[in-house]
Amino acid sequence: MQRLSELTAPQWLKAALIAILLFAVFQSMIGVGQITAAYVKRHTALDYVEQRVGLDTAFLDVGNQTLNTPVNEAAVAQYISRFNTTLSTLHYPIAIHHLQHVAAYDPPPAYTVETTLQLQTAEQEIRINVGMLPLATSLSLHPFAILAALLLTPLMFELRLRSARSKAEEKTALQPPEPKLVIDMTTKSIGNGVDSDMVVMQNKPFCFYAALVRFCIENPQATLPQNKDVPQPLIILANRVFLRLIELGHTKRKKPDFNANLDKTLSEIRATLDEVFSRYPTEKEKFYPPRAQGEGSRSKQHSYALPPLNDEDIVILGK
Repeated sequence: MQRLSELTAPQWLKAALIAILLFAVFQSMIGVGQITAAYVKRHTALDYVEQRVGLDTAFLDVGNQTLNTPVNEAAVAQYISRFNTTLSTLHYPIAIHHLQHVAAYDPPPAYTVETTLQLQTAEQEIRINVGMLPLATSLSLHPFAILAALLLTPLMFELRLRSARSKAEEKTALQPPEPKLVIDMTTKSIGNGVDSDMVVMQNKPFCFYAALVRFCIENPQATLPQNKDVPQPLIILANRVFLRLIELGHTKRKKPDFNANLDKTLSEIRATLDEVFSRYPTEKEKFYPPRAQGEGSRSKQHSYALPPLNDEDIVILGK
Protein backbone atom coordinates (compact mmCIF):
# COMPACT_ATOMS: atom_id res chain seq x y z
CA MET A 1 0.00 0.00 0.00
CA GLN A 2 1.33 3.42 -0.92
CA ARG A 3 2.49 5.59 1.97
CA LEU A 4 0.80 8.90 2.67
CA SER A 5 4.11 10.74 2.27
CA GLU A 6 4.45 9.32 -1.26
CA LEU A 7 1.10 10.65 -2.49
CA THR A 8 1.13 13.44 -5.02
CA ALA A 9 -1.22 16.42 -4.88
CA PRO A 10 -3.64 14.92 -7.48
CA GLN A 11 -3.65 11.64 -5.54
CA TRP A 12 -4.48 13.52 -2.33
CA LEU A 13 -7.37 15.14 -4.15
CA LYS A 14 -8.63 11.78 -5.42
CA ALA A 15 -8.35 10.29 -1.93
CA ALA A 16 -10.32 13.22 -0.51
CA LEU A 17 -13.02 12.76 -3.16
CA ILE A 18 -13.23 9.04 -2.31
CA ALA A 19 -13.58 9.89 1.39
CA ILE A 20 -16.33 12.42 0.67
CA LEU A 21 -18.15 9.95 -1.58
CA LEU A 22 -17.95 7.18 1.03
CA PHE A 23 -19.18 9.55 3.72
CA ALA A 24 -22.09 10.61 1.51
CA VAL A 25 -23.03 6.98 0.84
CA PHE A 26 -22.91 5.93 4.50
CA GLN A 27 -24.64 9.09 5.72
CA SER A 28 -27.37 8.62 3.10
CA MET A 29 -27.94 5.05 4.24
CA ILE A 30 -28.07 6.17 7.86
CA GLY A 31 -30.38 9.04 6.87
CA VAL A 32 -32.82 6.60 5.25
CA GLY A 33 -32.77 4.58 8.44
CA GLN A 34 -33.36 7.67 10.56
CA ILE A 35 -36.30 8.79 8.40
CA THR A 36 -37.80 5.29 8.47
CA ALA A 37 -37.44 5.06 12.24
CA ALA A 38 -39.02 8.51 12.68
CA TYR A 39 -41.94 7.52 10.42
CA VAL A 40 -42.57 4.33 12.38
CA LYS A 41 -42.31 6.17 15.70
CA ARG A 42 -44.74 8.84 14.48
CA HIS A 43 -47.40 6.25 13.65
CA THR A 44 -46.76 4.42 16.92
CA ALA A 45 -47.32 7.71 18.75
CA LEU A 46 -50.56 8.41 16.82
CA ASP A 47 -51.87 4.97 17.73
CA TYR A 48 -50.98 5.64 21.35
CA VAL A 49 -52.80 9.00 21.37
CA GLU A 50 -55.87 7.51 19.75
CA GLN A 51 -56.04 4.61 22.18
CA ARG A 52 -55.23 6.65 25.30
CA VAL A 53 -57.71 9.43 24.57
CA GLY A 54 -60.35 6.82 23.69
CA LEU A 55 -59.92 5.27 27.14
CA ASP A 56 -59.79 8.61 28.97
CA THR A 57 -62.94 10.08 27.47
CA ALA A 58 -65.01 8.09 29.93
CA PHE A 59 -63.53 10.21 32.71
CA LEU A 60 -62.95 13.43 30.75
CA ASP A 61 -65.66 16.05 30.44
CA VAL A 62 -65.61 16.59 26.69
CA GLY A 63 -69.33 17.40 26.52
CA ASN A 64 -72.11 15.36 24.97
CA GLN A 65 -73.72 16.17 21.66
CA THR A 66 -76.69 13.93 22.34
CA LEU A 67 -77.43 15.54 25.69
CA ASN A 68 -76.31 18.93 24.38
CA THR A 69 -73.88 19.49 27.27
CA PRO A 70 -70.88 21.82 26.80
CA VAL A 71 -67.20 20.90 26.93
CA ASN A 72 -65.39 21.66 30.18
CA GLU A 73 -62.64 23.68 28.50
CA ALA A 74 -60.51 24.18 31.64
CA ALA A 75 -60.46 20.47 32.41
CA VAL A 76 -59.75 19.54 28.78
CA ALA A 77 -56.92 22.10 28.53
CA GLN A 78 -55.30 20.73 31.69
CA TYR A 79 -55.69 17.21 30.30
CA ILE A 80 -53.98 18.24 27.04
CA SER A 81 -51.12 19.78 29.00
CA ARG A 82 -50.61 16.62 31.08
CA PHE A 83 -50.90 14.41 28.03
CA ASN A 84 -48.30 16.42 26.11
CA THR A 85 -45.93 16.10 29.06
CA THR A 86 -46.41 12.32 28.94
CA LEU A 87 -45.75 12.28 25.21
CA SER A 88 -42.56 14.27 25.71
CA THR A 89 -41.44 11.87 28.46
CA LEU A 90 -41.98 8.95 26.09
CA HIS A 91 -39.95 10.82 23.42
CA TYR A 92 -42.82 10.70 20.97
CA PRO A 93 -42.45 13.33 18.20
CA ILE A 94 -46.06 14.56 18.50
CA ALA A 95 -48.21 16.80 20.70
CA ILE A 96 -51.93 17.50 20.93
CA HIS A 97 -52.87 20.98 19.67
CA HIS A 98 -56.65 20.78 20.02
CA LEU A 99 -59.09 18.35 21.60
CA GLN A 100 -62.78 18.96 20.79
CA HIS A 101 -61.78 22.48 19.67
CA VAL A 102 -60.07 23.21 23.00
CA ALA A 103 -56.55 24.50 22.41
CA ALA A 104 -53.51 23.48 24.41
CA TYR A 105 -52.07 26.07 26.79
CA ASP A 106 -48.56 25.96 25.29
CA PRO A 107 -48.32 23.79 22.17
CA PRO A 108 -44.69 23.07 21.13
CA PRO A 109 -43.86 25.45 18.23
CA ALA A 110 -41.67 22.90 16.40
CA TYR A 111 -44.58 20.49 15.85
CA THR A 112 -45.63 22.04 12.56
CA VAL A 113 -47.00 19.02 10.67
CA GLU A 114 -50.64 18.64 11.63
CA THR A 115 -53.15 15.82 11.27
CA THR A 116 -56.58 15.14 12.72
CA LEU A 117 -57.69 11.98 14.49
CA GLN A 118 -61.39 11.18 14.79
CA LEU A 119 -62.71 8.94 17.56
CA GLN A 120 -66.24 7.66 17.29
CA THR A 121 -67.95 6.81 20.56
CA ALA A 122 -71.49 5.61 21.10
CA GLU A 123 -72.65 9.13 21.84
CA GLN A 124 -70.49 11.46 19.77
CA GLU A 125 -67.45 12.07 17.59
CA ILE A 126 -64.26 13.35 19.21
CA ARG A 127 -61.75 15.28 17.10
CA ILE A 128 -58.09 15.46 18.09
CA ASN A 129 -55.78 17.87 16.25
CA VAL A 130 -52.20 16.63 16.56
CA GLY A 131 -48.98 18.41 15.70
CA MET A 132 -45.91 16.42 14.66
CA LEU A 133 -42.21 17.08 14.07
CA PRO A 134 -41.21 17.09 10.37
CA LEU A 135 -39.46 13.86 9.40
CA ALA A 136 -36.41 15.88 8.31
CA THR A 137 -35.73 16.86 11.92
CA SER A 138 -34.82 13.25 12.63
CA LEU A 139 -31.78 13.56 10.36
CA SER A 140 -28.48 14.00 12.14
CA LEU A 141 -24.77 13.58 11.40
CA HIS A 142 -23.76 10.12 12.55
CA PRO A 143 -20.15 9.46 13.67
CA PHE A 144 -20.27 6.00 12.09
CA ALA A 145 -20.42 7.57 8.61
CA ILE A 146 -17.25 9.59 9.31
CA LEU A 147 -15.42 6.64 10.91
CA ALA A 148 -16.36 4.21 8.12
CA ALA A 149 -15.30 6.69 5.44
CA LEU A 150 -11.90 7.27 7.08
CA LEU A 151 -11.29 3.54 7.53
CA LEU A 152 -12.33 2.50 4.04
CA THR A 153 -10.77 5.37 2.07
CA PRO A 154 -7.18 3.90 2.08
CA LEU A 155 -8.52 0.52 0.97
CA MET A 156 -10.69 1.97 -1.79
CA PHE A 157 -7.86 4.25 -2.94
CA GLU A 158 -5.44 1.32 -3.12
CA LEU A 159 -7.98 -0.78 -5.07
CA ARG A 160 -8.48 2.13 -7.46
CA LEU A 161 -4.71 2.46 -7.98
CA ARG A 162 -4.39 -1.28 -8.63
CA SER A 163 -7.27 -1.17 -11.07
CA ALA A 164 -5.68 1.78 -12.91
CA ARG A 165 -2.32 -0.04 -13.03
CA SER A 166 -3.99 -3.22 -14.28
CA LYS A 167 -5.82 -1.34 -17.05
CA ALA A 168 -2.60 0.44 -18.04
CA GLU A 169 -0.72 -2.88 -18.15
CA GLU A 170 -3.48 -4.47 -20.22
CA LYS A 171 -3.45 -1.51 -22.61
CA THR A 172 0.34 -1.73 -22.90
CA ALA A 173 0.16 -5.48 -23.48
CA LEU A 174 -2.40 -5.03 -26.23
CA GLN A 175 -0.41 -2.32 -27.98
CA PRO A 176 2.35 -3.55 -30.26
CA PRO A 177 5.83 -2.42 -29.18
CA GLU A 178 7.10 0.69 -30.93
CA PRO A 179 10.20 0.06 -33.04
CA LYS A 180 13.35 1.82 -31.93
CA LEU A 181 16.85 1.97 -33.28
CA VAL A 182 19.12 -0.39 -31.35
CA ILE A 183 22.85 0.09 -31.80
CA ASP A 184 24.85 -2.72 -30.19
CA MET A 185 28.57 -1.98 -29.88
CA THR A 186 29.31 -5.45 -28.49
CA THR A 187 28.09 -7.19 -31.64
CA LYS A 188 28.66 -4.31 -34.09
CA SER A 189 25.06 -4.59 -35.23
CA ILE A 190 21.81 -2.68 -35.33
CA GLY A 191 18.20 -3.80 -34.74
CA ASN A 192 14.66 -2.46 -34.41
CA GLY A 193 14.01 -3.30 -30.73
CA VAL A 194 10.92 -5.37 -31.55
CA ASP A 195 12.38 -8.66 -32.69
CA SER A 196 15.71 -10.21 -31.75
CA ASP A 197 17.18 -10.06 -35.23
CA MET A 198 20.28 -7.87 -35.43
CA VAL A 199 22.16 -7.04 -38.63
CA VAL A 200 25.96 -6.93 -38.39
CA MET A 201 27.67 -4.05 -40.23
CA GLN A 202 31.17 -3.33 -41.47
CA ASN A 203 33.39 -1.17 -39.29
CA LYS A 204 33.26 2.05 -41.31
CA PRO A 205 29.48 2.31 -41.94
CA PHE A 206 28.74 1.17 -38.38
CA CYS A 207 31.03 3.79 -36.82
CA PHE A 208 29.81 6.53 -39.13
CA TYR A 209 26.13 5.75 -38.57
CA ALA A 210 26.46 5.51 -34.76
CA ALA A 211 28.24 8.88 -34.83
CA LEU A 212 25.66 10.35 -37.22
CA VAL A 213 22.81 9.40 -34.91
CA ARG A 214 24.50 11.05 -31.91
CA PHE A 215 25.47 14.12 -33.95
CA CYS A 216 21.91 14.64 -35.21
CA ILE A 217 20.46 14.30 -31.69
CA GLU A 218 22.87 16.91 -30.37
CA ASN A 219 22.51 19.16 -33.45
CA PRO A 220 18.89 18.83 -34.66
CA GLN A 221 19.12 21.90 -36.94
CA ALA A 222 22.39 20.93 -38.60
CA THR A 223 22.62 20.33 -42.34
CA LEU A 224 25.08 17.86 -43.81
CA PRO A 225 25.58 18.59 -47.54
CA GLN A 226 26.89 15.51 -49.27
CA ASN A 227 29.04 17.58 -51.63
CA LYS A 228 31.13 18.89 -48.72
CA ASP A 229 33.52 17.28 -46.25
CA VAL A 230 32.09 15.63 -43.17
CA PRO A 231 32.05 18.15 -40.28
CA GLN A 232 34.89 17.72 -37.81
CA PRO A 233 32.57 17.11 -34.77
CA LEU A 234 31.00 14.21 -36.66
CA ILE A 235 34.46 12.83 -37.56
CA ILE A 236 35.46 13.00 -33.87
CA LEU A 237 32.33 11.08 -32.84
CA ALA A 238 32.98 8.43 -35.51
CA ASN A 239 36.58 8.00 -34.32
CA ARG A 240 35.35 7.53 -30.74
CA VAL A 241 33.04 4.75 -31.89
CA PHE A 242 35.92 3.13 -33.78
CA LEU A 243 38.14 3.25 -30.66
CA ARG A 244 35.30 1.59 -28.73
CA LEU A 245 35.20 -1.20 -31.29
CA ILE A 246 38.94 -1.71 -30.78
CA GLU A 247 38.38 -1.94 -27.01
CA LEU A 248 35.71 -4.57 -27.61
CA GLY A 249 38.06 -6.56 -29.83
CA HIS A 250 36.27 -6.12 -33.13
CA THR A 251 39.20 -4.71 -35.10
CA LYS A 252 42.88 -3.79 -34.95
CA ARG A 253 42.98 -1.84 -38.20
CA LYS A 254 43.79 1.84 -38.43
CA LYS A 255 41.02 4.40 -38.34
CA PRO A 256 39.15 4.67 -41.64
CA ASP A 257 38.85 7.91 -43.56
CA PHE A 258 35.25 8.85 -43.01
CA ASN A 259 35.39 11.53 -45.73
CA ALA A 260 36.33 8.99 -48.38
CA ASN A 261 33.64 7.19 -50.37
CA LEU A 262 30.81 8.86 -48.42
CA ASP A 263 28.30 7.78 -51.07
CA LYS A 264 29.21 4.13 -50.55
CA THR A 265 29.12 4.47 -46.76
CA LEU A 266 25.64 6.01 -46.82
CA SER A 267 24.47 3.40 -49.31
CA GLU A 268 25.60 0.56 -47.03
CA ILE A 269 23.86 2.25 -44.08
CA ARG A 270 20.61 2.60 -46.03
CA ALA A 271 20.77 -1.03 -47.17
CA THR A 272 21.17 -2.21 -43.59
CA LEU A 273 18.28 -0.02 -42.39
CA ASP A 274 16.10 -1.35 -45.23
CA GLU A 275 16.73 -4.85 -43.90
CA VAL A 276 16.32 -4.00 -40.22
CA PHE A 277 13.09 -2.04 -40.68
CA SER A 278 11.63 -4.07 -43.55
CA ARG A 279 8.37 -4.54 -41.59
CA TYR A 280 8.30 -0.94 -40.36
CA PRO A 281 8.80 1.34 -43.37
CA THR A 282 7.13 4.32 -41.69
CA GLU A 283 9.29 4.12 -38.56
CA LYS A 284 12.39 3.60 -40.70
CA GLU A 285 12.18 7.13 -42.11
CA LYS A 286 13.06 8.55 -38.70
CA PHE A 287 16.49 6.85 -38.78
CA TYR A 288 17.13 6.91 -42.53
CA PRO A 289 19.75 9.23 -44.08
CA PRO A 290 17.72 10.99 -46.79
CA ARG A 291 18.53 10.25 -50.41
CA ALA A 292 19.22 13.06 -52.85
CA GLN A 293 16.18 14.16 -54.80
CA GLY A 294 16.14 15.44 -58.37
CA GLU A 295 19.71 16.56 -58.97
CA GLY A 296 21.60 13.40 -58.08
CA SER A 297 23.58 12.31 -55.07
CA ARG A 298 25.79 15.41 -55.16
CA SER A 299 22.92 17.94 -55.08
CA LYS A 300 23.96 21.14 -53.32
CA GLN A 301 20.61 21.28 -51.54
CA HIS A 302 20.78 17.67 -50.36
CA SER A 303 21.57 16.91 -46.70
CA TYR A 304 22.02 13.41 -45.32
CA ALA A 305 21.26 14.64 -41.75
CA LEU A 306 18.65 12.51 -40.02
CA PRO A 307 15.20 13.88 -39.11
CA PRO A 308 14.94 15.27 -35.53
CA LEU A 309 15.62 12.50 -33.01
CA ASN A 310 15.37 12.12 -29.23
CA ASP A 311 17.34 9.93 -26.87
CA GLU A 312 14.09 7.98 -26.32
CA ASP A 313 14.15 6.91 -29.98
CA ILE A 314 17.41 4.95 -29.72
CA VAL A 315 19.03 2.32 -27.51
CA ILE A 316 22.82 2.06 -27.47
CA LEU A 317 24.32 -1.10 -25.97
CA GLY A 318 27.95 -1.49 -24.93
CA LYS A 319 28.84 2.16 -25.18
